[in-house]
Amino acid sequence: MNSNLFRLQPYPFEKLAGLKAGVTPPAHLSHINLSIGEPRHATPGIITEALIAHLHGLSNYPVTRGSNTLRQAITGWLTRRFHLAADSLDPERQVLPVNGTREALFAFAQCIIDTHADSNTNTRPAVLMPNPFYQIYEGAALIAGAEPWFLNTTADHRFLPDFDAVPSDIWMRCQLLYICSPGNPTGVVMDIATLQKLIQLADQYDFIIASDECYSEIYLDENTPPPGLLEAAARLGRHDYRRCIVFHSLSKRSNVPGLRSGFVAGDARIMEKFHLYRTYHGSAMPPPTQAASAVAWNDEQHVQHNRALYREKFDTVLNILQPVMEVQRPAASFYLWPRIPLSTHDDTVFARQLYAQYNVTVLPGSFLSRPAHGINPGENHVRMALVQPLQECMEAAYRIKAHVEEQA
Repeated sequence: MNSNLFRLQPYPFEKLAGLKAGVTPPAHLSHINLSIGEPRHATPGIITEALIAHLHGLSNYPVTRGSNTLRQAITGWLTRRFHLAADSLDPERQVLPVNGTREALFAFAQCIIDTHADSNTNTRPAVLMPNPFYQIYEGAALIAGAEPWFLNTTADHRFLPDFDAVPSDIWMRCQLLYICSPGNPTGVVMDIATLQKLIQLADQYDFIIASDECYSEIYLDENTPPPGLLEAAARLGRHDYRRCIVFHSLSKRSNVPGLRSGFVAGDARIMEKFHLYRTYHGSAMPPPTQAASAVAWNDEQHVQHNRALYREKFDTVLNILQPVMEVQRPAASFYLWPRIPLSTHDDTVFARQLYAQYNVTVLPGSFLSRPAHGINPGENHVRMALVQPLQECMEAAYRIKAHVEEQA
């Protein structure tokens, strides 16, 4: 048995199930689940139709690189969306379809981390990641034999990691930096200057940046799409995207979490080895999924409609909650990251009581973070995913407001 398996912590939703165990919510109130970031908007018909129309492709083994049609669609979308130079991204060498970014983010660390690099100093390689975070980053680092090093994101630093506070000896041990922009759970977006600073740090200390950008297409200002890591590299004139790898998904963008479709793109040298790893891993995307994915990446109309639905929900819910809670409109993503009232003192108590009294489930912030550098940055926050239909989100907001007012 791989001993690193014993270093894994329970997943946040396993902790949440334990927190709710033994609680019977009021039967007259229907359950509203805001805990999990599972899109509930309808899947666009053009995607389901393409999937069905290509079921005959099941008679063929897919190749790991995916079809040329899919890679061309991804490359075209990346070039348009992030203002990349024409022909600067090679769909043959720099783009790889994956079965959802979750498995790719995990697999990437297994491919990248070299546990023998620091054998002379008897120290583990470091993988840096935001805190709170998507727990896959931590699990990937642990299974790869590395040490997670947490970058606290707090209100004092606008919920962005303070990269200047990282000691030089940690940067020297860093082999992989996970970033998430727009952030989960905060919705905060890193600007071009910050991304370019990270690229320069990667050059200085010789590490790879894995940029999780799966929320990049859910932004609230239609005129200000979040920038991406490849865009930042291109503006530096780095059209080889050296040390830069991005992860994108259709799950949130196109409301197809069950399709399990995304891609990885960037530095050709790194992508070559990641392709080798995935060939052995047996991770090829099924042909019908590839066909449906190509259609999705080639269409923006459904994505614009999707954003409009989320904007309406944010407007409605914030109008209800802001008078009673410390909660801000995020730049992107579909999450709210409110601070719980001081009278409650504990995010797990707040979440359990909310479920017990109002049958609304939210995720305690401390389940998404780790104690690091003297604090737990997720404490006293809860994550609310505005994925349910508008009326359910509005009803949940009124119940949360009532709960907060009772605690005052």
